[in-house]
Amino acid sequence: MPTGFGRLWTAQTVSSLGDGVMHAALPLLALTLTRDPMALAVVTAAGTLPWLLFGVLGGALVDRWDRRRTMWMADAARALLLAIPAAAAALDLLSIPLLATVAFLLSLGGLFFDTAATAYLPDLLGRDPALLERANSRLRGAQTAMSGFAGPPAGSALLALGRSVPLLTDALSFAVSALLVRSLPPAPKPLPQAGESLLRQARAGASYVFRDRLLLGLALRPAVGNIAFLAVETVLALFSHDHLGIDTFGFGLLLTAEAAGGLLGAAIASNLGRRLGTGTALTCTAAVEGLAILGLASAPNPYVAGLALAVCGAGMGATMVLAPSLRQAIVPAHLMGRVASTSRMLAMCAAPFGAFLGGWLATTHDVRTPLYAAAALLLTMTALTATMTTNRRIEAALRTAHPEPTKSPL
Repeated sequence: MPTGFGRLWTAQTVSSLGDGVMHAALPLLALTLTRDPMALAVVTAAGTLPWLLFGVLGGALVDRWDRRRTMWMADAARALLLAIPAAAAALDLLSIPLLATVAFLLSLGGLFFDTAATAYLPDLLGRDPALLERANSRLRGAQTAMSGFAGPPAGSALLALGRSVPLLTDALSFAVSALLVRSLPPAPKPLPQAGESLLRQARAGASYVFRDRLLLGLALRPAVGNIAFLAVETVLALFSHDHLGIDTFGFGLLLTAEAAGGLLGAAIASNLGRRLGTGTALTCTAAVEGLAILGLASAPNPYVAGLALAVCGAGMGATMVLAPSLRQAIVPAHLMGRVASTSRMLAMCAAPFGAFLGGWLATTHDVRTPLYAAAALLLTMTALTATMTTNRRIEAALRTAHPEPTKSPL
C-alpha cells in the first residue's frame, strides 16, 4: 500500500468514529426537545435529502474539482458547522429546526467527501484491482468498527456529560480528518470537456451507468437491497419484541451481531473474489443476504435471529468491498465522481420506499410479512442481476480499462 493510504485510512477511521457518535447523539438530542414522532422524523429525513436532491450534480462538481481539496474542505466545513449547535446546546438554544438544518448540512458535506474519496482512491492506488479490494476491505472494516461498535455507545456516554460534548467530539474528528487529508499526495484533476454545462455533465454520468449493463447491475443491487433492508429495519424492533421476546439491551446485541458479521464479510471479501471470481462472489453474497433474511423471518428464538443477522451482515460487508472496488477499477477517472454519486443516489432514493413497504405490510398483514417480502425481493434481485455481473463480463471490462501493453517486435 502507498504511504498515503495509511493517512487516508486514519482520516476515515477517525471521521467514522465521529459519525457513530452523532448517529446515537443526534436523535437523542432531538428527543430532549420533543416527543413528537413527526418532529423526530424531520431530523432523520433531513440527513437523507442531500443525496436525493444533489447526488448527481454533486458528482459532476467533484469531477470538476480537485478531489483532495474537496475532501479536506468538506471536513473542515463540517467541523466549523458543528460549533453552532454546540454553542446553542451550551446556551440552551437548541431547537428541532436547528438540528434538522445541521443534519442536512452534515449530510451535504458527506456527499462531497464520500464522492471525492471514492474518486480519489483509484488515483492513489494506480487503479490496481487487487489493491483496491484490499483498501476497500480495510476502509469498510474500520467504518463498521467505528460507526457500528465504538461510536454509538460513546455518543450516548458523551451526551450524559453534556449536550454539547458529542457535538464537539464530532467536530474534533472532522478537524483531525481534514488535517490528515490535506497532507495526502495530490491527484490529477480530470479536465471536463470544454463547453459542457454542469447539467450536461451530470446527465452524461448518469447515462454512463444506465447504458452499461455491468455498472447498472452493480447499482441495482444496493438500490433494491435498500428497499428490502429498510422494510426489515422498519419492523425489526417490533418483531424482536413481539416474536422473540427481546428487551432493549437484547435488541442492541442483535444489531451488534449484524455489525460483527459485516466486519467478517469485509475481511474475507478479497479472498472470495479471488477464489470464485468477483461476479460469482457478488451473486453468492446477494443470495446469502436473501436467505439470511428468510432465516430471520422464520427464526424461533433470539439466537437464530442473531445468527441470521450476522450472516446477512457478512454478505453485505463483502458486497460493499467487492462492488465499489470493481467500479473504481473499470470507470474512467473523469467520470468516477458522477458514476459513484449516481449509484449512491439510486440507493438513497430507494430507501424511503422500503420503509413505507415495511410499515404497510406490517399494518395490513403481520409483522413477519415485511421480512418474507424482503427475502423474496433480495432473491429475485439476485436472479435478475446475476447475468449482468458475470465473471466474463467483469473480465472484459477490466481488460478494456487496463489493456495489456503491446510487445514491440524484435
